[in-house]
Amino acid sequence: MADQLSPDEKFQLITRNLQEVLGEDKLKQILQERELKIYWGTATTGKPHVAYFVPMSKIADFLKAGCEVTILFADLHAYLDNMKAPWELLELRVKYYEQVIKAMLESIGVPLDKLKFIKGTDYQLSREYSLDVYRLSSMVTEHDAKKAGAEVVKQVEHPLLSGLLYPGLQALDEEYLKVDAQFGGVDQRKIFTLAEKYLPSLGYAKRSHLMNPMVPGLTGAKMSSSEEESKIDLLDSKEDVKKKLKKAFCEPGNIQNNGVLSFVKYVVFPLRGEFCIKRDPKWGGEKVFTVFEELEKEFAEELIHPGDLKASVEVALNQLLEPIRKKFESPELRKLTNCAYPDPSKTTGKANKAAGGAVEEELVPSRLDIRVGKVISVEKHPDADSLYLEKIDVGEAEPRTVVSGLVAYIPQEELQDRMVLLLCNLKPQKMRGIESQAMLLCASIEGEQRRVEPLDPPEGSSPGERVFVEGYEAGQADDKLNPKKKVWEKLQVDLKISDDCVAQWKEQRLLTKLGQVTCKTLKGGNIS
Repeated sequence: MADQLSPDEKFQLITRNLQEVLGEDKLKQILQERELKIYWGTATTGKPHVAYFVPMSKIADFLKAGCEVTILFADLHAYLDNMKAPWELLELRVKYYEQVIKAMLESIGVPLDKLKFIKGTDYQLSREYSLDVYRLSSMVTEHDAKKAGAEVVKQVEHPLLSGLLYPGLQALDEEYLKVDAQFGGVDQRKIFTLAEKYLPSLGYAKRSHLMNPMVPGLTGAKMSSSEEESKIDLLDSKEDVKKKLKKAFCEPGNIQNNGVLSFVKYVVFPLRGEFCIKRDPKWGGEKVFTVFEELEKEFAEELIHPGDLKASVEVALNQLLEPIRKKFESPELRKLTNCAYPDPSKTTGKANKAAGGAVEEELVPSRLDIRVGKVISVEKHPDADSLYLEKIDVGEAEPRTVVSGLVAYIPQEELQDRMVLLLCNLKPQKMRGIESQAMLLCASIEGEQRRVEPLDPPEGSSPGERVFVEGYEAGQADDKLNPKKKVWEKLQVDLKISDDCVAQWKEQRLLTKLGQVTCKTLKGGNIS
């Protein structure tokens, strides 16, 4: 196929569905002269999950475009990242990753003979590479190293020196693998820009960088190997897939942070070119979509029910997973899996103690920074019909920008000048290009017609007043909730509306100094 493509067509195939490309002109220049050399690296830490199909589908694109592709099993990186992979398990983890990623590639029809596989420690312990690490460490500031790894390296209160080395090693890999470009998630962007800044200082060429968007997990946040609730494992049974998809975040009409819809966009469509919604004839029957935007539009308009989308994704996902499950039924691979990922209940935890592992922080509602706010302005989001863009006073020098998916439920005039409750210590998140700096808390009841109401603070409340749970008045809120720890998600499941419309956490009231938090009518509803 690659022989029949023009350089421009190859470029389009290489860059489709990417969120960002650094060094486009250089890529185009190389494609005019020869095939592109690209590498994708993965640290051999937790078990790969279904989100790995996103880079796999792009690797399929690279090969169709005639690229020479190297897959790096970054075992040394796995150890340096706060010892996510203990030294004694490194070799086993690499073997597991190699087997499971090859099985993934085979399940989507990628020919393995066109790929080059390499292990980090095959060259990263050489005299030349080690010398370059020292040379680089004499140039890179602690600030730049810490900033570069902020989205990738595990963040802890007392970071190890190894985590600061991680970004520099990833930059050097581009030179030692002799590639034109590195491919990764957009969370790697700061490492990529560090590489662009410092490699020329060592006398090495600046490479281009190709970045995938981060695909939401089942809870709506990033899919993570360390968060069971957010991911579907590649070896999960059909029953587990069904159970996890059933719990997945997939609100009617909500196309933001929708992991189920994103899987269709970034995996199913690039691989299959179409997607079939399977449903009862009385609800419209089966429908095949050949353009993702049409599927997204119908879901946004609530012409497709979340249950039908989940059931259809379940079918597509099981088709991809079945060959992998079959391969791992062999006794050898079962043994490899158990050895590479031993049952934590049977281990002594010595590695954690050696690393100075912290005691798990207590999961209490006082960690949530919930405040009273006043909506100063509200308008439609310029790029999303289902979203409002609000300015809300929470008692700070400047009002916060908040993006809320409430257009279908609450008229604009009802929000204007309204007193509301905001969760203020979530990590800011871009929603259709605009950063939302807090979450407007609402009560909701699911059903054929979903109903939503903002929570009401007590009459006479002022912007900035703290909201607390009865019995947890003295606790200190986190400065920022760590999204990897899922603090909000774990606490949120126990936030409910009582039969007399009072907001509660585990049947303890949400209060301000003036009284209890309520909603108008949604008895027994959830809070989110």
